[in-house]
Amino acid sequence: MASPQASPQDGFTASPAGASADVDTPWSVAEAPSTAELLTQLGEDRLWLLRQLDSGRWSEWRLDLAALERELGQLIDQAAERL
Repeated sequence: MASPQASPQDGFTASPAGASADVDTPWSVAEAPSTAELLTQLGEDRLWLLRQLDSGRWSEWRLDLAALERELGQLIDQAAERL
């Protein structure tokens, strides 16, 4: 069973785990977003994923992605409580 791959047409690209520090990021260290901003963005990305799943996208991965979405929601909620 192959895993789903992120692609530019999906609206995002995946970066490999353990990517080195010299990889370009969309912001410099001085401009890095706050934790609250990152949580907000993760929440928006989670909603995007939900909309994609509800529209029937990635039907063969729906159950796995829905489980991951639920876990992501719990993680976001826990992190927000600690702010």
